[in-house]
Amino acid sequence: MFFHSLAYLAFFLIVFSVYWAVPWQKVRVWILLVASYYFYYVWSAELALLVASTTFLDYWLARGLDAAKKDWHRRLLLGANLTVNLGILLYFKYMNFFVEELGRSLDSLGFAGKDFLDRNFLIRDIIVPFGISFYTFEAISYCVDVYRRKIRAERSLPNFMLFILFFPHLVAGPIVRGGDFLPQTHRPKRWSWLRAQVGVEFFLMGLFKKLAIADRMALYSDPIFTDPASYSTGAIWLGVFAFAIRIYCDFSGYTDMAIGSAHLLGYKLTMNFNMPYLSKNVGEFWRRWHISLSSWLRDYVYIGLGGNRGGTWFIYRNLMLTMLLGGLWHGAQWSFVIWGALHGGMLVVHRIFAAWAKHRPKIVAALETLPGKAFRMGLTFFSVMMCWIFFQKSLSVSLTMLERMFTFAPGRSLDLPNRGLWYTVALMAVCHYLGSTGIWKRWSLKLPEPMVGVGYATALTVALMLAPEAGKAFIYFDF
Repeated sequence: MFFHSLAYLAFFLIVFSVYWAVPWQKVRVWILLVASYYFYYVWSAELALLVASTTFLDYWLARGLDAAKKDWHRRLLLGANLTVNLGILLYFKYMNFFVEELGRSLDSLGFAGKDFLDRNFLIRDIIVPFGISFYTFEAISYCVDVYRRKIRAERSLPNFMLFILFFPHLVAGPIVRGGDFLPQTHRPKRWSWLRAQVGVEFFLMGLFKKLAIADRMALYSDPIFTDPASYSTGAIWLGVFAFAIRIYCDFSGYTDMAIGSAHLLGYKLTMNFNMPYLSKNVGEFWRRWHISLSSWLRDYVYIGLGGNRGGTWFIYRNLMLTMLLGGLWHGAQWSFVIWGALHGGMLVVHRIFAAWAKHRPKIVAALETLPGKAFRMGLTFFSVMMCWIFFQKSLSVSLTMLERMFTFAPGRSLDLPNRGLWYTVALMAVCHYLGSTGIWKRWSLKLPEPMVGVGYATALTVALMLAPEAGKAFIYFDF
C-alpha cells in the first residue's frame, strides 16, 4: 500500500473520517493502532505478528528498566532489548550476508566451508520485514533513553505500540524518538483547519516530488544502474546525476507524505530533510540529509564510542566506525559498506581541512565569499553524487560504472531526450530557491482560501500528468 496509490488514499480517508468522528482520545489511539496494524498486515500477516510481538516485549522490558533500582538489573534488561532487536535485524537482514562471506573466507583459506555453510545456515527465500531497520532503531533508542533516565517508560501499552506501529512512519521513517512522540498520544486532539492545510501541503509536495521528479528521473538512472556496460561515458554520467536527484526526491517525498499524513491526524513527526544539496561541506550535508538517522547514529553510536572526547585520531576512528555502521544499516552488501566508508572518509578530510584552514584567515575569508560558497556547494554535491554510485546491491555494477565514467567508453545513449532531465532539474532548483528564501511561505500565507484550493488541485494535476506510466516503489522501502 504505497503512499502514492489509490489504495492508500482510500485507506487514509476511512481512517481519517472515523478518527475525527470519535471525540475520545483513548479510542482514537486504538483506531490508529488497529489501522496501523492492518497497514502492515497488508504487506505480510506473519511479519505483522512478529512486529507486534517484539513491540509487546519491548514495552515490558522498558517498564522493567524504569522500575529497576540496581544497576546490574537495569543493564540486564537493556541487554535483553538490544539482543532481541539487534538479533531480529541480524537474522532477517544480515544472516545470509555473513554466512556467504564466512564461506568465501573459509574457501580462500582452503577449508572448503562454503558448501557446508550454504547447506546448513543459508536461509532460503527469506522475507525481510518492511521497515525493520527503522522500527528496531526506534525500539532501541526508546529503551536506551529509559535506561539513561532521559524519559520515563510509557505506562499505556496501546500508546507505546502506536509509537512503534504508527503507519505514516512505520515502513520508511522518519525514525521517531519516544520522548517526541509518546507525549502526543496523551494530548487531546482538536480539529484545526490550519493544521489540516499544513498536512495537505506536505502530502501534495511529497506526491509531486515522487511522481513528477523522482519517478521521471528513474527513467534516466535505472538503465544505467542496471546495465552500465551497454552505455557510453556521457550516458553514465547523466544517469548518475539523475540518480542523485531521484533518491533525494524519492526519499524526501515519502517523508513529506508521512509528515502530511501525521499532521492530518493531529501528530507531528520530525523533519528529515532540509535541502541537503545546498550544503557547503559533507558535515553540513549529514545535518540536512536523513536527519533522523544521522542524529540517531550521533546519539547512540558516535557518542557511545566516545564522540569528540579524546585525541584527534580517536575522533576520526569514531567517525569512520559510525559511518561504516550507517552504510551497513542501508543494506547487507559490500557496496553499502564502501558507501559508508567514503562518507566517513569525507567527514575526516573535512575536519582535517577545517583545522588547517582555521589558522589561515585569508583562505577562510575567500571560502565565505559568494564564489567560495558556490565552489564549496558544488564540490560537496559532486562528492555526494559520486558516492551514490555505490548505493546499490551490486558492487560489480558500481565498479563497471566507475571504469566507464573515466575511460571515455563507447556505447548506447539513453533513449530519452536530455531536455526532460534538465527541465526537471530546473523545476527543482526553482522550488529550492523559493523554499530557502521564504518566498514560498510568504506567498502561501497571503493567498485567499479559494486560490489555495486551486493551487492544491494544480499541483496534483501536474504531478499526475508528469508521472511515468509505470510507477516506482520508494527506494527506502528496501531498508
